[in-house]
Formats: sequence, C-alpha cells, structure tokens
Amino acid sequence: MERLRLVGLDDTVVFPSMTVTLPVDIGDDRRVFLVPRHGKDYAPIGVVAEVVDRVRLQGGGKAAVLSGLHRGVAGAARADPAGHLVVDVEDRPDGTLPPGRTTDLEREYRAVVLEILELRGDDGRVAAFLRSITEPGALADTSGYSPDISFAQKVHLLETLDVVERLTLALRLQRDRLAELQVRKRIREDVESGAQKQQRDYFLRRQLDSIRKELGEDETSLAGEYRKKITAAEMPDPVREQAERELGRLERMGESSPESSMIRTYLDWLLAVPWAQRSEEILDPVHARAVLDADHAGLDDVKLRIVEYLAVRKLRAERGVPDDRRSGAILTLIGPPGTGKTSIGESIARATGRKFVRMSLGGVRDEAEIRGHRRTYIGALPGRLVRALRDAGTMNPVIMLDEVDKVGADWRGDPSAALLEVLDPAQNHAFRDHYLDVELDLSRVLFIATANVADTIPGPLVDRMEVIRFDGYTVEEKLAIARGFLWPRQVERNGLRPDEVSVDETLLRTVVTAYTREAGVRQLERELGTLLRKTATRIAAGTAVAPVAVDDVMMREALGRPKFFQEGAARTAVPGVATGLAVTPTGGDVLFIEAAAMPRGEGLVLTGQLGDVMKESARIALTYVRSHAAELGIGKCDFAHRQFHIHVPAGAIPKDGPSAGVTMVTALASLLTGQPVKHTVGMTGEVTLQGRVLPIGGLKQKVLAAHAAGLTDVILPERNRGDLDDVPADVRKALRFHPVSSVDEVLALALEPRAQAVAA
Repeated sequence: MERLRLVGLDDTVVFPSMTVTLPVDIGDDRRVFLVPRHGKDYAPIGVVAEVVDRVRLQGGGKAAVLSGLHRGVAGAARADPAGHLVVDVEDRPDGTLPPGRTTDLEREYRAVVLEILELRGDDGRVAAFLRSITEPGALADTSGYSPDISFAQKVHLLETLDVVERLTLALRLQRDRLAELQVRKRIREDVESGAQKQQRDYFLRRQLDSIRKELGEDETSLAGEYRKKITAAEMPDPVREQAERELGRLERMGESSPESSMIRTYLDWLLAVPWAQRSEEILDPVHARAVLDADHAGLDDVKLRIVEYLAVRKLRAERGVPDDRRSGAILTLIGPPGTGKTSIGESIARATGRKFVRMSLGGVRDEAEIRGHRRTYIGALPGRLVRALRDAGTMNPVIMLDEVDKVGADWRGDPSAALLEVLDPAQNHAFRDHYLDVELDLSRVLFIATANVADTIPGPLVDRMEVIRFDGYTVEEKLAIARGFLWPRQVERNGLRPDEVSVDETLLRTVVTAYTREAGVRQLERELGTLLRKTATRIAAGTAVAPVAVDDVMMREALGRPKFFQEGAARTAVPGVATGLAVTPTGGDVLFIEAAAMPRGEGLVLTGQLGDVMKESARIALTYVRSHAAELGIGKCDFAHRQFHIHVPAGAIPKDGPSAGVTMVTALASLLTGQPVKHTVGMTGEVTLQGRVLPIGGLKQKVLAAHAAGLTDVILPERNRGDLDDVPADVRKALRFHPVSSVDEVLALALEPRAQAVAA
C-alpha cells in the first residue's frame, strides 16, 4: 500500500492513460492520487498519476502535467507535516484476461464508437487512436473522453474495477450516445428537406405564375372568375360583402400563400349555397292529398297537416299576404319502426314540388355535424344543413331529420342543443353556421323529424316541434299496403312478372295475422319476400310453371309454422290470469298478468323484470283486494298465512308504468274468488287505493294491439273515452268499449259470473 498526496478534481474524472495539466502545486512528489469530487463528496476510487512535468503559469502560479497510470482504492487519510492531505492507496491495475474473453465486446465497442465518429465528422485521427489500443480495460476507459457522458456516468465507469463489466458498461453508454445522435441526424435531415421543399415549391409557383401570365390566366383572372360567380349567385348583401372581403384577401396574398387554398375553399362553399334558388311550389291541396294517398295507406293525421300547410300557403299567395319568416312548419313524426315515417317525407316533397334531402342523425355526437367546424381548424367543413342545401340546390327543400331521438352527446358537444335553433321557427331565419359565419335563412325549409320514442328527446326540443304520432296500422290497412305496395315491389325485386304469381286476400290476411305482430309492415314485407323467393326458385328450377297461385301449402313450406296465435282463451281459462294492454317502443302489445297464492308464507312476490311504478301498482292492487274482501265475497281466511305471487311473462323484457293496475286487481280478484277472467276482454287503466280508475296514455296503440290479438271487449278509463275518436272506424266497429270509473265496474265486466265459475 502506497501513501500519496490526494488531489481532488471538482466534477472532473481522469482515467488511466490520460495526460492532463492541472493548476496545482504538488511540491516534489513524483506521484499523486487523483480523485473525482462533487461538492464535499469524494469518490472511493481514483487514479494513481505520475508527474511528467512541472510548469509555471503566467502570474507566478504553478501547474503539473500528470499522466494516469492505474486505478487505486483510497484508504485512511491524514495530513502530513506540511499540512497536505495524504491517503493510503491500494493499487488496482487491470489484470490480464484469458485470450478471446472480451473479443466480441471489443469488436462491437469499436464499431459503435467508429459510427459515432462518422456522425460527428471525424477526420480519422481519433479512429486511428482507437484502433491502436489493444488492452480491453484501456479501450473501455476511452469513453471518458466523450463530452456527452455525464460526470456521474464517468465516475461509475471509473469505479467499475472488473474489466468485462467495465467494457459492457462503456458499450451501453456509447450505444445510448449513438441512438441520440441518429435521432438528431434524422431531425436535422427532416428540417433541411422541409426547407428545400419550400424553396422548390416557391420556385415552381413562380414558374407557374409566369406560365399563367403568358396564357392570360394569372391571379387577376382567377379573382375575376370568382367575382363573376359572386355576382351571379345573387347573395344577400351581408353575405356578398363577406365574400368580397375574402376575395380581396386572396388577391393581396397571392397563390404562393398557404392560406390561399383555405380562402378558395371557403369561397367555393359560399358559392355552393343556392342563395337565390327556390323550388316552384305546387300549392294544390287536392293534388297533394292525391299524391300522399297514392304513396301511403292510412297516416291521415300527417296527410291532413300537410294539406292544411299547403292550403294556408295558397291563401296567403292568392291574397298577397307577404311570407312570415317566423311561421315555418316543423313536423315531428313519432311512432314505432316500419310505419312509414321516413318514406312519407319523399311523398311530401313530391306532393309539394320541393326537393328532398335526408339527414340521418342516429349516433351523431358532435355538435359540429350540425353547426360546422370553425375555419381555424385544418380540414374544417360546414355542417350538415349547409351540405343539405347544397345537395338540394334550393333554399326551400324538404329536409328530413331522421332518428332525432338517437342523437348522442359527449365532450364534443350536444347536437340536440344545436338543433334548438334549427327547429325554432322564431330563430332559424338567421341560422349561423360556424364555418360560413354568415346568416342562413332556413325559414322556408320544411323540416320533418322522425323518432321512435319521445322520451329520449330533450324537452326544449320537443317544445319546438309539432308532434304527430304514428300509432301503427290496423289489419285492414296492412292488407291494403301489402296488396298495393309490398307485394308488387317484392315481385319486381325477385325477378318475377306480375302475371307469373298471384295471391288471394285470405292468404295475405293469414300472413298478416299468423306470421307478424308489429305496428309497422317491415316484417310483413320480409315474409312476403321469403314467399316470393321460394316461388321464384321453383320457377327457375323448372319445378313449377307460371302462372303460380300461392296457396296454404306453399305458404307453410316457405314460412314454416305460424308464429303468433290467438291464445287469450287458453291463457285466461284458469282463475288468476287477466289480459292487459301495454305500449312498447315497437307499438302496442297484449300482456298477460298471472297471480298465484302459496300457503305458509306472507307478503308479495313480483317477477317479470318490473319497474318501480309497476311494482307499486301491484302493491296497490293487493291492498285494494284485501281491504274490499267482503264486497268481493272473499273470506279473511283466504289471506291468512298466504304469500301472493304476481308474474308478468316475457321476463327478459323490462316493463314499467301504472296502466296495468286494473289488470293486477282483476287477476288477484279472479284468483281469490275462483272466477276466471273472460278470454275476450282486455283492459288498461291506473288504479288507486280507493278503487278509482285513472286515465292512461297510448290508448290507440293498445286498442290496435287488442284488435290484432282477437279480443272483442276493451275496458278503459272513463276519462279516455275521448281518445276513442283517434281509433280507426273499422276497429271501433269490431270492438266493444267499456269506459269505467271504478274497479267495481271493471270486475263486473271482466269476471265470469260466479254460477258459471262454480259449474266449471
């Protein structure tokens, strides 16, 4: 162990084989111990250095030229008599390694460092120095020369005594340096190539300008062309002024500006709006009704509203009354799928002589779809309304906003909020698209919105609409639609001629009643399509010869067994089952409510995936029956230690609402009295604890469902008597209606007489 003077190096690391000049006075010492230092912290390992020369600096200072020999581990430190700090040093020179142990590491290290030198533009001297080093430890120490390696990394490298580990560490550090330099090179090349491309584009544009000038197609002619289009478009004055301002900007900045293409796109969209174009309206209410009747069966409400709209427009035009920009028509058709809401929009456009544009709003979540994007965004576009006017080519088309109840909302905005202005007759004459940023007059547009349910449409939006409800078709209307529209269309789609296949009224009625039960006619058209495909296959295969008359056997083979049955009689044959009427998003439906009692229990069990309101109706029904047991002829012992269970079948479908109250009372009363419910009776109505029957909604759809299910008697609340006027006349003739005010009347009408019950 050797005792040497300690020389601290502030944030500097000296490796073996390095020669450095330090401004220190080392006296007569021939060797010193160089240790890296950061603040007051010394590294535990340093380098034993030999004094090569002593020099005198300008100003009288002294310096020493030192050459690193090998590593050393610092031991005990003390001050010598002269006051200098000396330390005991244990020499740790690099040992001799077996041949070939570090060959691969040395080769890879040299390759990485040579690639770094190439990226840095080395003139070859450093590379020659690197190749001259044969010892692996000295080769690893060359990383200490790198200016990109931090002080901490160099200290770590110095403290690594094992040669293999040191060489591995040095290789990792140099790989990191290489990766960083390669990234810098790519960035530099991208910047340079971008600058070169801009210069190239600039020169090409200048050449293009020269060519255009020679051809007489310079920027002046481009601006002149836009100016002619602006004049011909007959824009409103504020819009024309905006267009001329943008055209002036285009002229001042020239074609070479990147913003010129954005201004041209904006001007193209301004010119695409048909500012002065109007469709010549057909203001003939009789003709409009004839067109609507020819295209659609039923739907009298919407047909009547369109005829009224045209009649008012006709009178105002004949009497010279100026148009009121705040009196636009905005109709909303709400009803089950397949009832013709979307297709009637085209018929309305044809009846009024207007263009028709359909906008599907289902799943739209971005407000910009309605109002457009602001021009500050790259790739900005106007909203769908501007595009609809462009597609229509007029300012007074029929625009159908399809599936308005399925508009979503997220962090990009709420499209339904943007529709508030569009569908408000008091505001839409000054609608402003974010992209165009000019006022658009939408008051002459006939908006028709469609939806399946009104519950998901925001209240303020519904308040701006004139709602017309589609409650579905009767069996007779479905027969008329099938005979007049669906059958001919499916005959054509399946490659048949009208004289090759025929079907009678009875078979069509069977398809309507036994294979479909829907408010609309989509499933009916699918069934007819299946029937005709089978017929077309037979004709094409040669197993049938045209003309073919479709009969019951062919229908069974094509469509299979009937899918729906008149099961009211079978379901209500036993006490405790009553037939209720309900409304679903797809139309009206028949609902069977079953009640049962179990001994040795108490309370009420409810199943069938019922909502909170329906559960409350069941509890009210049980309470009423219990409190009026004596009037109903039910003994108190019938409730003692018995648990009641009410079940509504189709348990996979959620159900809710108060209108099943009377049906639940009837089912419980039937169960406890032993009197079955008449199988021809369907009922609806909310019930109270006092036995009052309160009004409900959706009566028309419920009555249509009762008629389709084969019921003949419908019990309904007295206060819904006026709603029967909405029921089609043929359905009213086929059914008997019993408006009631109390549960006593319901039970008297619904339950079989007690004598018949006992006999049964």
